Amino acid sequence: MASNGAIDISQLTLEQRSALEQYTQVTAQDVKDAVPLLERSQWNVQIAIAKFFDGEGPDPVAEAMAAQNDIPRQAPRHENLQESLAASRPFGRPLPRARPDLAPRIVPQPQTTHRPPFLLAIIFAPFNFGYRAISTVFRTFMYIFTFLPASIRPRMITTSMTSGWKGTAGRRMLMPRDTAARFKREFEEEYGNTSLPFYEGGFAQALDLAKKELKFLLIVLMSPEHDDTESFTRDTLLSPEVVSFINDPANNIILWGGNVLDSEAYQVAAEYNCTKFPFSCLVCLTPKEGSTRMSIVKRLVGPMSSSTYIAEIQTAINKYAPDLAGVRAERTAQEVARNLRTEQDSAYERSLARDRERARQRREAEAAAALAEKKAREEAEAAELRARQREQWRRWRATTIPPEPNAASKDVVRLALKMPDDSAGRIVRKFASSTTMEELYAFVECYDLLSSSDEEDMDEKTDREPPEGYKHEYQFRIASPMPRVVYEPDEGATLGSTIGRSGNLIVESIISEESDDDQDAE
Repeated sequence: MASNGAIDISQLTLEQRSALEQYTQVTAQDVKDAVPLLERSQWNVQIAIAKFFDGEGPDPVAEAMAAQNDIPRQAPRHENLQESLAASRPFGRPLPRARPDLAPRIVPQPQTTHRPPFLLAIIFAPFNFGYRAISTVFRTFMYIFTFLPASIRPRMITTSMTSGWKGTAGRRMLMPRDTAARFKREFEEEYGNTSLPFYEGGFAQALDLAKKELKFLLIVLMSPEHDDTESFTRDTLLSPEVVSFINDPANNIILWGGNVLDSEAYQVAAEYNCTKFPFSCLVCLTPKEGSTRMSIVKRLVGPMSSSTYIAEIQTAINKYAPDLAGVRAERTAQEVARNLRTEQDSAYERSLARDRERARQRREAEAAAALAEKKAREEAEAAELRARQREQWRRWRATTIPPEPNAASKDVVRLALKMPDDSAGRIVRKFASSTTMEELYAFVECYDLLSSSDEEDMDEKTDREPPEGYKHEYQFRIASPMPRVVYEPDEGATLGSTIGRSGNLIVESIISEESDDDQDAE
């Protein structure tokens, strides 16, 4: 029975053993510590590895399962007498679950200006000029009347000249973000610097943010001309309890407000069936109705006390918060799995890149070794070929060297050559004065062949021919010791004109010097 510490591995199933093996290969953790972590992770290898490297925080799998198991069954709620009576139907059959209304996404369309045809513009040009003239005169009189005392000033003039929060004229359409900023600025100018966290963006952006972050969107629509707006704002919306409730992060509320005098807020009021002001509604994601469906879960219409306002919103939040918690846990688990897959793919790609780099280096090393071997083989073959050609040339050149002049010859040069080879020693020989320096070099080069007394070998020499394409290079030099003069193998210089009647010469080998240079270069 295989065991590790207090853990009995034999009691695990095949799937659990496979998960344990995969986990320990990645983390190298002891089995006695790995098994409890895998049990807490429901034997999910990916989540267990994420917990090992990132630390154990809230368990997304446990939260998701708890959220799914703890979601209360939707029982009929007895909010009024009618529902209580309807709940006591015969045979105990409950009422069908009411489906919340859809919360549409509203994007205000920019204003478009239609230009009339050119012919119609020319026809109606006089009427256009007349309308502009009358409008200018009328606005001039209206401006003059504004200097009258307020008691005798016409109400129409007072209303038309009002601007700001309660202004009904001159509100041009802006972009959604600019409209939200204008609403917040006018709200603070009217009611002072408040702590309400109005979302400074368009309604569509606020709705998308609530869907993305799984929060509740609280929509507040106001009509400055309505009589209850002032009391609702000061007594309910700006009460410390409501402000603290909205700012509480635990409630997950995004606040968006709008003035129905603006185009965007007016479209929202029309689409959300706003029939009375002030109007508030709570919107959130309803996964039971659809994975991406945003629904209106609560409507608050008309004036009400701050406690009632908070209670209604809190009831709706308590009802739909478990659904959002389940979706949030599911998204967290998916994000953990996605991050783990990304890390695994990244680790695999890095490992694959390292393997490719090692394979490339191995191929380059093998190619370099093969190239060096090929080069060495070619150099050896070239050296062997040069050696054969050199030997063939020496045998051929030995047959072309004239014999030593006899004693009766007068026009001769007597030379004493000190050979570099100790076996040859010092050579004394006569040469014709017309012998060139190149022939003297050839004599020294082929001396070992010329000194041979084997007749058969000499017969073979007569059959030698010079190798094709070979240029012989002498690996020695001939010089006179005092004064030191180096004689080059010149075919135009003769011994008689260069050395004279006699001379002592030294044959110096230069092979060792070239070898030293090659060693220094290496």
